[in-house]
Amino acid sequence: MKIPQLLFLLFVFLFFSCKESGNDRILLNDGWQFSDTENINWRPAEVPGTVQSDLLRLGKIPDPFLRNNEDSIQWVSTKNWQYEKEFSLSPETLKRQKNILNFDGLDTYAEVFLNDSLILTANNAFRKWEVDVSNILQSKNKLLVIFTNIDAIEKVKAAEIDYTLPDDGRVFTRKPQYQSGWDWGPVIKTMGIWREVSLLSYDTARMTDVFLQTNSISDTLAKIVAKIEIESIKDEDLSFKIHNKTTGETFTKTFQIVPNQQEFEIPFTIKNPKLWWTHNLGEPFLYDIQVDLIHKGNVLEKDSKKLGIRTIELVTEKDSIGESFYFNFNGKPVYMKGANYIPQQMIEGKVNRGRYMELINDAVLANMNMLRVWGGGIYEDGYFYDLCDQKGILVWQDFMFAGGMYPGNTEFLSNVKEEAIYNVKRLRNHASIALWCGNNEISEGWARWGWQDDKTAGQKKEIAKSYQRIFTDILPKVVDSLNSSIDYWESSPKYGRGDKRYQFEGDAHDWWVWHDGYPFEHFDEEVPRFMSEFGFQAFPNVETIEYATGRDSVIMNDPLFANHQKHKRGFQIIDEYMVRDFPVPTNAEDYVYVSQLLQAYGITKGIHAHRRAKPYNMGTLYWQLNDVWPVVSWSSIDYLGNWKSLQYEVKKAFENVLISTETKNDSVAIFIVNDTFKKVSDTLLIEIMDFDGRQIFQKKIMVESPENSSKIVYTILLKDLNFDKRSSVLKLDFGKNEYLHYFVKPKDLQLKAGIISGQEECQVEPALPAGRRSRNPYEGSESNVLDFTQTDDSSYSITLCSKTLQKNVFLNSDSKGRWSDNFFDLLPNLPKTVYFYTDSKSPSKLRYKTLNQLIN
Repeated sequence: MKIPQLLFLLFVFLFFSCKESGNDRILLNDGWQFSDTENINWRPAEVPGTVQSDLLRLGKIPDPFLRNNEDSIQWVSTKNWQYEKEFSLSPETLKRQKNILNFDGLDTYAEVFLNDSLILTANNAFRKWEVDVSNILQSKNKLLVIFTNIDAIEKVKAAEIDYTLPDDGRVFTRKPQYQSGWDWGPVIKTMGIWREVSLLSYDTARMTDVFLQTNSISDTLAKIVAKIEIESIKDEDLSFKIHNKTTGETFTKTFQIVPNQQEFEIPFTIKNPKLWWTHNLGEPFLYDIQVDLIHKGNVLEKDSKKLGIRTIELVTEKDSIGESFYFNFNGKPVYMKGANYIPQQMIEGKVNRGRYMELINDAVLANMNMLRVWGGGIYEDGYFYDLCDQKGILVWQDFMFAGGMYPGNTEFLSNVKEEAIYNVKRLRNHASIALWCGNNEISEGWARWGWQDDKTAGQKKEIAKSYQRIFTDILPKVVDSLNSSIDYWESSPKYGRGDKRYQFEGDAHDWWVWHDGYPFEHFDEEVPRFMSEFGFQAFPNVETIEYATGRDSVIMNDPLFANHQKHKRGFQIIDEYMVRDFPVPTNAEDYVYVSQLLQAYGITKGIHAHRRAKPYNMGTLYWQLNDVWPVVSWSSIDYLGNWKSLQYEVKKAFENVLISTETKNDSVAIFIVNDTFKKVSDTLLIEIMDFDGRQIFQKKIMVESPENSSKIVYTILLKDLNFDKRSSVLKLDFGKNEYLHYFVKPKDLQLKAGIISGQEECQVEPALPAGRRSRNPYEGSESNVLDFTQTDDSSYSITLCSKTLQKNVFLNSDSKGRWSDNFFDLLPNLPKTVYFYTDSKSPSKLRYKTLNQLIN
C-alpha cells in the first residue's frame, strides 16, 4: 500500500474517531419479570403493561371481562408487586457524561432501585419520571420496581384528615379514576409499568421540549416561534436548525449555552400557509417540521413535529339570553358535533394502534368533528392525538379529575401541578387540542349533589378552598403559561340540571332524560347553549353478549351477564322507556335489538333539537362513544367495535347539511341546517306517503340555505290533510340528503309484515298517486337470509326492496365487518343498496331483522 493511501485512511480514522457521538436512547422495555413481594415467584412480564395484564396473559387469573369473573381478581390489587430487569451497557455508554433513566408511566405508588440504590419514589400514574443515574450505572445492571397496593396508601391518606371526601379513597391517588368503578365499568385497580422505559445518554446537551407556537396568521404569512428547552452540561455554542420538510425551507440560529436548563426561541415563517381544518370543513393539513440540535457541525439530536396552523377560541360573551358558548375556529363560529370518549380498556397496555385507528376512523365516518376526553380516564397515548391531528378531529381535553372532591395538602397540590405541566407540554403541539377543562362534574356535584350535607362549616370551607387551589389557580395558570392560545374551562358542566341557568349559559349535562325519567320529548323543550353530555343506555350487540357470557345464544335476565350492567336501575330504566315508545319483546335477541333502536331514537331526537337551535346552541357531544369492557352502557360502539344503531343514526344526524323537523300544534316545521361556509341552494322535495307507497301529499320548492345557519324553510299544516298518521311517513329530500319523519311513536305505527327481497327481484316502481294501489313487482322469500354480491376485494353489496315500509332493517352477518348503513327504514318500492366492508373472502349470508316482525 502506498504512503498517500495510508495517510488518507489515517485521516478518515481520526476524523470519525474525533466526531462527537449523537445522543442515544436505549429502550428498556424487554426482559422484565414480575412477582408479588410475599411469595417470590418470578414470571415474564410485558412492558408496557400491568400486573393484571401479565397475570391474564399467563393464565393465572380468569378473564375479568367474562361472566362474573370481576370479583375473582380483586385480590391482585391488595398485594404488593415487584418488577425486575437486568441489562448490560457498553463501555461507550458508560463513558457518556450524562445517563438519564426515564419511566414514561408508573402505576402508581412505586419505589425504583438501580443496583440496590433507591433512585426514585413515584406517586402519580400521569407523570413521566426521570432520574440521573450516571454515577450508578455499571456494565451489568439490575432495575427493581416495587409497587405498593393502592388501598393501603389511600387508607393512610384518608386518615390524615378529620372528614370524608366525596368520593373517598380514589381521590387521594393520581391514577385513572374509573378503575375504582363507574356506572359503565368494573373495579380493576391496575399496577405496573404501563408506559415505556428508556435510557438517554449524551455528552453536551439534550432537548427536553420543543413547542411550535403559532403567533400570527394571515393569508400570505404565518409567523411561528420554536420554543426549545435544553439541558446542557457545559458552556458551548449550540445551533438549532428548523427544517420545514413540507416546504423545503430551513432556519438556523446559534446560541451561547450555559450549563443547566434553559429555553431558546427561534422564529420562522411559512408563506401562504395552508390552515388545519376539521375533516368536515376542509383539509386537516399538517406541516412536517424537524428540529436539529447541532454542536460543532454534529447533529446531536433530532425531534420531528407535525404542525397544524389554526386558531381556536372559546367564546363566552354575555347576551340578551345569558352567555354564549361556542368555538371560533379559524375565524369562524363552528358547530361542534361528536361524543365523549372514555378509555378503550380497563387494563392499560391492551389497546393496540389498530384499535386506536379503527375508533378514530369510526368518529370520522360518523361525521364527528370533536371528541371530549373525559376526566375520569387517562391523558391518552400520543398516537390518539396524532390520529386526531391527521383525521381532523378536535379534542376537548379534560384534566383527570372527576366526580369527587380532592385533597388540598401541599404534597398533593405539588403533584397535581407537575402532572399538569408534563401533560400540557406533551400535548400542546397537537393541532387537535381545542380546550383544556379542569374537571368533570365536580362543581355541580359540590353545589347540588348533597356532598356538603354531613360537613361542618369549617370543613366545607377547607374542601372548597382545595377545589379553588386546583381548578381556579394551579390548572389555569399552567395552561396560561404553557399553552396560552388554548382556553381553559373550569368545570364541565358550568351548571347542572338543578340550576335554571344551565339552559342559558355555559355547557350543560342534561340527565333529566335517563336519570330522572323525563321523556325524550324533553330534548325539544330545553336546549342549552352547548350540550357536552347527554345519553341513554342500550345493550351491546348479541356477539358481544355471547363473548361475555361464553354462551352461543342470548337469554333474558342472564345471571352471567347481570354484572355487566353497572347502573343500579339500568335494566329498569330501559324497560320503562321501552314501554313508552316501542313494542317490548319477550325474546332476548329482539330485546337487545329494540334497546338499540330506543337509544338511537332518543339521542338523535336530542341532536336534532340542538342543531335546529343553532346559533343559540353551538355544540352537541353525546355520552358516550366507546366502552371499556362488554357492558350495557350509553356507548354507540360496543367493546368489540360493533356499531350500535345509534352510531349509524348519528352519522346521518351529524352531516354538514341536515334536514330536520319540529312538530307543534298540528303542524310540521321543516328546517335546513347548514354547517358549511357557503350558501346551499337546491330543490326540497316534500312527500307524504302511506306504508304501501301511495302518495298522499307532494310539493317541490326551491330552498336557499345560508352559510352556517339553521332555518325553517316550510311548514306543513296537518289539519289540511286527511290521512292516517299511524301508517304514513313524511319523506324529505334536499340534494343528497334525506330525512324521514313519523307522526306517531314507533310502538303506535301500523306496520305490515311484508317481505324483503334481494336485488335480483328488485324493480323500481315510483310512488303512486293517491287512490291507486301498488302491485308487488317482485317475488321474495319468507326467509330472513339473503345473498351478497362482491364489489371488490374488501366490500360486498346487496340491494334490498319491499312493497311495504320496513322499519329499522337490521342487517347482520357472522363475518366481521362494517356496513355503509344499518338499522335503516326501507321505503316501499324504493330499492336501497347497502355495502358491507370486510376482510372475509366469503362472508356468511346476510340475515335481517325488522321492527315489522315484532309488531306483527
